[in-house]
Amino acid sequence: MSVDRTTVEVIRGALVYAAEEMGIALKKSAYSPNIKERMDHSCALFDPKRRLIAQAEHIPVHLGSMAFAVREGLSAYKGTLGPGDMILLNDPYLSGTHLPDLTLIAPIYHVDHLIGYAANKAHHTDVGGKAPGSIAGDSTELYQEGIIIPPVKFVRGGAIDPELSWLIRSNVRTPDVQMGDLRAQIAANYTGIRRVLELTEKYGAYVLHTSMEEIMDYSERRMRAAISEMPSGVYEASDYMEDVPGWGFAELRVRVTVEGGGISFDYSGTCPQVEAPINAPLGVTIAGIYYTLITVTDPTIPVNDGCFRPVTLIIPEGTMTNPRRPAPVAGGNVETSQRNVDVLMKAFSKIVPGKVTAAGLGTMNNVSVGGIRPDGTPWTFYETIGGGSGGRYNSDGVDGVHVNMTNTMNTPIESIEAYLPMRFLSYGLLPDTGGAGEYRGGCGIERSWMLTAPRATLSILAERTKINPWGLEGGEPGALGEYVIVKRNGEILKLPSKCTVQMEEEDSLIVHTPGGGGFGDPKKRAPEKINRDISNGLVSVEAALRIYGIKIL
Repeated sequence: MSVDRTTVEVIRGALVYAAEEMGIALKKSAYSPNIKERMDHSCALFDPKRRLIAQAEHIPVHLGSMAFAVREGLSAYKGTLGPGDMILLNDPYLSGTHLPDLTLIAPIYHVDHLIGYAANKAHHTDVGGKAPGSIAGDSTELYQEGIIIPPVKFVRGGAIDPELSWLIRSNVRTPDVQMGDLRAQIAANYTGIRRVLELTEKYGAYVLHTSMEEIMDYSERRMRAAISEMPSGVYEASDYMEDVPGWGFAELRVRVTVEGGGISFDYSGTCPQVEAPINAPLGVTIAGIYYTLITVTDPTIPVNDGCFRPVTLIIPEGTMTNPRRPAPVAGGNVETSQRNVDVLMKAFSKIVPGKVTAAGLGTMNNVSVGGIRPDGTPWTFYETIGGGSGGRYNSDGVDGVHVNMTNTMNTPIESIEAYLPMRFLSYGLLPDTGGAGEYRGGCGIERSWMLTAPRATLSILAERTKINPWGLEGGEPGALGEYVIVKRNGEILKLPSKCTVQMEEEDSLIVHTPGGGGFGDPKKRAPEKINRDISNGLVSVEAALRIYGIKIL
């Protein structure tokens, strides 16, 4: 018996909003600014066969890897799950991202029948390891990056396992914050469970599951139709990771093959895995592919398992995009994921040119720092910092935003200063950092702060300090990023894009993030837009004269 289309659509909308409501519960219950303010978390719902059925509009690198984490995590777990149970994991080779991302999966039961799963992933500000914030810029193996949690039953019959809680608390620097954020994740799953059970009570399990099948089949039809409109052929692109020990520049290469209603992605030309924290677990690479495919086709296609049935993947094991344990992966989630999308977008610029922007900043600009307060209590902080998005075929890039695989906010400085020993010195947009073009790239950000604690350990994990974000159709590249420490004695230390260093009281960190690439010939830019940029402080008078040949009117 089929289900009428109206009911299917009502159920689809209810499932999507249930995932969104899960995110609201997580954000409002969290302890850390990274989740409460920056919203570094994601939520989704799955059917009984562990297939993605609905997701919130959260973090692409989380969402694309969540299906991998649910499938692999539940397969690896050897116990049984009943009502009120939840399993926790962060092992990147099962959960798909990096150790700070803790995935929590809950089965949904109705009258002893499995209805589906609620799951969420949240980035914790510390999970142990060699450096505060667990994003060391110089790690050479996974074990240096933090505590590794295989799939374990963290919640048993509605109660947190006290021994597992004790184990986790004993391995992190700020245990009260981490446990507070884990309780927020539990609350998020309970929200999803409650909403799915309400749908089951209203429509019955048969109608719910039949609707889920029809929703996924619908997405598959829409995606195959979108792919079939692309010109058949083989399209290749490459780009590089920078400051890689032993390599210098490490190539990431993809071959995209479009044929009929199917599409394949082949990473056979990518650099082998490296002894540096930029290897991307398989789930991260898959997430970039899925995100890009949704972006360049039709964003109105409901995102679920059906979208990705037309996709074939060739990602050789032992490469930077599918490493073998125990390769370090902290930056693969946040940096290689961004470069993967840049490479994919470059390939798609030849397939669907009107739907691809110039390169955005291409880095999450990861800053993690922590130490011990004078009273002996530890503190940690982690954030990513936005920059410019790329110019588009009909509009400028956006200034000071996160792009592609991240969808977080910039952390409010008031929240940081209220809880942490940091005092901000500057925070604003950087003029002349967006690539020139008929449509200008977005501008990067200057963000600087002074340490007010006796000492701290700082880690930087970033990109685009040597290779500019590229422009399209004659547009110029965006500006490079830069990371500098100004010592309290005035000494200036320019930092590499990946490092872990020590700071002392009154030392300052200055971060300049990259701008986005421009789109189109700069000589075609409308004079009124140039004058508006000058008035808004985004382009200097000197740059306007040099690049566009125009003075302010």
